[in-house]
Amino acid sequence: MTIDSRQVAAGMLDAVPFARTLGFEFVEVAPEAKGGVRAVVRMPDSPATHNHVGGPHAGAIFTLGETASGAVVLAAFGQLLDRAVPLAVRAEIAYRKLAMGPVLATARLARPALDVIEELESGQRPEFDVEVEIATEDGKPTSAMTVVWTLRPN
Repeated sequence: MTIDSRQVAAGMLDAVPFARTLGFEFVEVAPEAKGGVRAVVRMPDSPATHNHVGGPHAGAIFTLGETASGAVVLAAFGQLLDRAVPLAVRAEIAYRKLAMGPVLATARLARPALDVIEELESGQRPEFDVEVEIATEDGKPTSAMTVVWTLRPN
């Protein structure tokens, strides 16, 4: 699988203007072993996104994770946009530690993209997880998130 990370980043920033508002930076979008996809999105430290204790607001962290998961979905299934619409179905996040400074979200497709595509091609509406780890820039995990996505046939 070949992924044009600049095209994915541009597509995400175009489709999700809120990601631009929060200043998200797409660090990496790349294929992984066994048909996987990984995306890393960075949220810079900004007082505009801080909460009452000086770290990034929970809503900003959630949006960062959901955006990283969306980049994975676009990279893995962008070639299907003419026949299916990707939609987030539900998400769960665990805030484990206060994040301070810039924050990175690393999202990974939880199963091979080909499995999802096969379900879609067999007439099903597949659901699949994207796992997201959110950490400080120096690698200390602060949150974990799972976003369940679907591909709704047109």
